[in-house]
Amino acid sequence: MKYGIILGLLTTAVGIANAQEKNLAINNLTQVKVNAATPVKSQGETGTCWAFSTTSLVESEALRKGIPALDISEMYTARNIYIEKAKNYVHRQGKAQFDEGGLGHDVIRAMANYGIVPESVYSGMLPGDTIHNHSKMVKEMKAYLDTLLAHTPISSDWETGFTAILDKYMGRPPANFQYNGKNYTPVTYAKDVVKFNPNDYVFLTSFTHHPFYQSFIVEVPDNFSNGAYFNVPLDELTGITNKALEKGYTVLWDADVSNKGFSYRSGFAVFPKDTSIKKDKLNASTVEAPYSQELRQQLYESLTTQDDHLMHITGIEKTPEGKIFYRVKNSWGNSGPFGGYWQASEAYFAINTITIIVPKAALDKGFEKKYNL
Repeated sequence: MKYGIILGLLTTAVGIANAQEKNLAINNLTQVKVNAATPVKSQGETGTCWAFSTTSLVESEALRKGIPALDISEMYTARNIYIEKAKNYVHRQGKAQFDEGGLGHDVIRAMANYGIVPESVYSGMLPGDTIHNHSKMVKEMKAYLDTLLAHTPISSDWETGFTAILDKYMGRPPANFQYNGKNYTPVTYAKDVVKFNPNDYVFLTSFTHHPFYQSFIVEVPDNFSNGAYFNVPLDELTGITNKALEKGYTVLWDADVSNKGFSYRSGFAVFPKDTSIKKDKLNASTVEAPYSQELRQQLYESLTTQDDHLMHITGIEKTPEGKIFYRVKNSWGNSGPFGGYWQASEAYFAINTITIIVPKAALDKGFEKKYNL
């Protein structure tokens, strides 16, 4: 995704919790359901929000199942996806996107294919690094691939040179490692410790240029691997999200955060009726415009709604009038008025969502039958 911001860990855990409660009270929001989540991290100067947010979803699912809190390496997944992107770029003879972005399904697929490692085993940073920063690495990798493609036939061992660049900037991941006194590979750690199963997750979206109740490849630039998402009407997409959260599950959220209603400073994302309101004035009381499936589609078709950023929805809050806000875990460090979290209204979600990932177990049985899952 496009958004990689350097935001350090600014407050202690107690300070963060107190700040969240204080700001919720000021904005007259009541926590309806707050589900378990691991601590907020920072993606630093990278476009790897897709890895951080989806990893957070998997960590929350482990917590929900009673597994002790995990700290999974986002960069092990990101590294494997960089290699997949390079292969795709070469096979398509440079006529494809090669960048830092990705989607949530890339993480689920990578965990299934390559396994999972703890952050303590592979951080993706070298000694002396204080933040993740892939800007130089991606430029070097892209230049390497373009040089390779300029002279055909290409060498059969080109991947060796490519992975050497990854090793140079991110370090080499281990083939096996010790964790809590036992030896694991990434695959056995995923299976035995995380209890990860890729079939536990459902990929959903809502657009009218494809039939409902069928899957289609979502047309956004970062979907380099042609991931398919099941298409449902908008009211079902929001309903699934609300019910999942109320049942104790969490939701991966891919959305636009560049539109006028998203405010970093206030910590709110709303769909304001008055678009002249300054962003730092947006809050839970902001009057919102009506939304619809048709308007959502129009904004997507006009490229107003784009595939900007992936985050992790962990709970629901409500105003005294019953207006729904989602508690959204971000990956920009413990910053902002809610300690690294956002409050996104249901209206903002409805208009600006690109895709979501929901644990399959969160779906009602009727939904499972309708989706033929």
